[in-house]
Parts: sequence; C-alpha cells; structure tokens
Amino acid sequence: MSDLFPALYTAPERPALRFDGRRLTYGRLARAATALAARIAGADRVALWATPTPEAVVGVVAGLLAGVPVVPLNPRTGERELAHIVADSAPSVVLVCPGVPLPPLLGALFTIEVSTGVSDGVSDGVSSEVSDGPAAGRAREHDPLSPALVVYTSGTTGPPKGAVLPRRAIAANLDALAEAWAWTGDDVLVHALPLFHVHGLVLGVLGPLRRGGELRHLGRFSAAGVARELADGGTMLFGVPTMYHRLAEVVDDDPALRRALAGARLLVSGSAALPLRDHRRIKAATGRRVIERYGMTETLITTSVRPDGDARPGSVGPPLSGVGLRLVDDDGTVLDAADGETIGEVQVRGEQLFRGYLNRPDATAAALDGDWFRTGDMAVRYADGSVRIVGRRATDLIKSGGYKIGAGEIENALLNHPGVREAAVTGEPDDDLGERVVAWVVAAEGADRPSARELSDHVADQLAPHKRPRDVRFLPELPRNDMGKVMKRALTAPAP
Repeated sequence: MSDLFPALYTAPERPALRFDGRRLTYGRLARAATALAARIAGADRVALWATPTPEAVVGVVAGLLAGVPVVPLNPRTGERELAHIVADSAPSVVLVCPGVPLPPLLGALFTIEVSTGVSDGVSDGVSSEVSDGPAAGRAREHDPLSPALVVYTSGTTGPPKGAVLPRRAIAANLDALAEAWAWTGDDVLVHALPLFHVHGLVLGVLGPLRRGGELRHLGRFSAAGVARELADGGTMLFGVPTMYHRLAEVVDDDPALRRALAGARLLVSGSAALPLRDHRRIKAATGRRVIERYGMTETLITTSVRPDGDARPGSVGPPLSGVGLRLVDDDGTVLDAADGETIGEVQVRGEQLFRGYLNRPDATAAALDGDWFRTGDMAVRYADGSVRIVGRRATDLIKSGGYKIGAGEIENALLNHPGVREAAVTGEPDDDLGERVVAWVVAAEGADRPSARELSDHVADQLAPHKRPRDVRFLPELPRNDMGKVMKRALTAPAP
C-alpha cells in the first residue's frame, strides 16, 4: 500500500491545516509528525487527547507514520468511561496539546506534549523553528492490515468497545469517497466536528490530508464561521444534522451565509439522518442540496449520495466502490426486494471494515455473519441500488399491529408540522398492538403548541393510520450526545 499521505513529501509548501488562525503547511506537518513518530516508535498504542487543535493532527499523523495505533480520547468523556477506555486500551503514552489540563486519571500516565514547530501566538504560520522544506526521507511502509486507530463506540448497551481500524480500511474508504465525491487536492474542507470520532477524524482530517488538500477547522461551530471560511475559498462543508438545522434556521436572513453555501461545491451531512424540512430549506435558499452518506465506526463510510446523482432526500445513496451491502430479514433470509418498502437489516463487507473489537473476541464474533458485518441498522433499498435508513433495530424499528414501522419517516412527518421544532419517535410495549408509536416533541418557539391529537392526525394524514403516534409527549429539549444524535434510550415512559 502506498503512503497514506503522499503530499507530506511532495508538496511541502501547500497549506495543510488551519485551526482558528493557526496554520501548518504540509512541510511543517511532515517535520513535526516525523519528529514525534521517532519518539513513539515501538509503542504498543498511544492515546491522543483529541482537542480540536493542530497538535492533535500532528499526534495522529505521527502515530500513522510510526505504525503505532492511536486511541483518540474524547476530552468530555466522564471519569468512569475514560477509566474503562484507558484500562482496556492500555496506552504507553498520552499525546496532549501543551497547556491543556488533563483529568487526574491521565495525569498518572506518561504524557508527551505535542509540538507543531510553530511558536505560540504566531497566527500566520511564520516561524524560524521549522522550515517549510520536505521532511527527510519518506514514511516506511507498514502492513496494510496493521491497526491504525482504535476508536471507541458510544457504548449505548454497555461499556464502550474499541473498534480496531486497519490502515487498509482508512486508505480504501477515503479513496472510495474521493471517487464518489470527485474529491481532489484542490478542495478546501471546512468543518467543526470533534476529532475523537470517525466523522471528524478519519473523514474530516485524514481525508483532506490523503488528497493533499486543506482542512479549515472552525474550533467551535457557528454560522458566521461557516460563511467566512466558505467565502474564503472553502469548497466542501462537513456537518451533522444539528449543524445543518442551525444553518437552515438562519440562512434566509443571512445573505453572506446564503452566498457562501451556494458557492460551495459539496455540502455533506452525516452521523444521523437530516430531516427533510432542513433539506428543503437549504435547497430553497441556496440552490444547493445537502447530500447524505451512511457509515459506522466499525465500517467507515459504506454508502453515499453522489453530487451528480438522483436527488432523493432521505436517501444515503448506493454503496461506495468496493463495498458489499445486503438487507437481511429477521430470520437471516437475504432480501432481494428493491421496492423502497421492504425493511431489512443492513449488512456490509469490504476492505473498509474494522478488524474486530479490542480484547473482545466474543463481541467481534457476535457482530459478524461470516464476512458480513451486522450493522443493526434497518433500511429499504430502491431499484437504482440506493438505500434509505429507517433506524436502529433496537430503538427505531417499531413492530405495531403486525406492521414494521421505521421511526424516521414519522419523525419527518412531525417536523413538517409548523408547531414542531424537534421530534423523536420510539416504540413502547402495548398489550394490544405489541408496540405502540410514541412521539417526543419539542414545540416550535413563537407558535401555539399543537395538541397531541392534532399531531397524531397530522401523521396519519401524511403517512398511514397505523403509523400515527398513540402518545405524544412534549419536552423542552431532546437528549443528545456529542455528535448531535438523539439518545433515545434516555426517552422513557413517565412513572405511573
């Protein structure tokens, strides 16, 4: 396999990173990462305190150059979960940005403060400490199947599990995305995603570096930051639905944002489904559609809408090149239907898959059906091969009155009501129906709150009577995790 980042050695003068005014060229990144790689060479694993900083990027690139697996740590992780991850992954060292405080648990471990070679307070990247010339030599080749990253899952059903991602998976997936999105070294990617997750780290950092393009990280998400960076040469925007929802809410009244989004080559949303209402508002205001893709920590990205493909809001597109995808019924039967109605579990295979869960052969075996990974996500497929995710088997597939109902389409129907700002749908046990549909609603500000009956009838009119919510419960806000996903397991029936 070729070097993961050829531009480190072939284009030293090109801009590589910009974090809140702090810049690194490829030459400076190569020299800083090469120096750090020499210090960590031979380690079993290194942990990375994944703050949104250039130092975090230097740290992960150094690990990849050294062939040492990197464990990105969420700086907002609670003490109990962090203790589990550290004990499970047993890092030899923790890489950290200078001056960033660490929790006591990590303070007891050996740490290395990562240097970028750029003096503190220098915002234009000019420094005498490190030249822009190419780093000496080239990165040595590593086994394509050797671990590159150990990324811990959210742990909704137990302690987080460390998904071991090999080098081959990262290279194959980023190259398949480059083909699907026509992603080149001329692209400038803008985002404000966290760097401890596949979306922000693999796609959002390693993606532009592999192409030889530029990353501009906003640090903290804001509509003003998006408008500024896209207007200043940004060509691509990555975000989660919460971010696009905030853009959709202000784009009509913000001419600068409207022009910036209209001028972008590619707007990509992921990590959860983008509501149809936000799709339509952004398209109407800018003429640009937001495309969606689908993937998981264990699989990386498996499907994506193509920029020149069919515009079907709600679709996550067909499989990427090299990805096998099938839908499977509850009894294990492979479903051939491509009618946009038949629901089955998504299973995938290909070079982009993880190698297994660290220290958990039992969990790895349970997650696989031969060489197919069981995603736990339910979907329908269309005749053109594109897929629409209807939700997680555990939380979003509702079996009511003999019907299989996807929570996502009911949520979209609710969001089409002017009195609804946010909505989540779950299923709860019901003696008659098996499960009943329950809607959790955040009412729109500045409008009269709709009644439960009004919203139930609204869904029945748009979809079908058996999909109407039997209960509608109003909340001031929906519980969300760091990636903006609604934590449905926190939505429970009120005590009797």
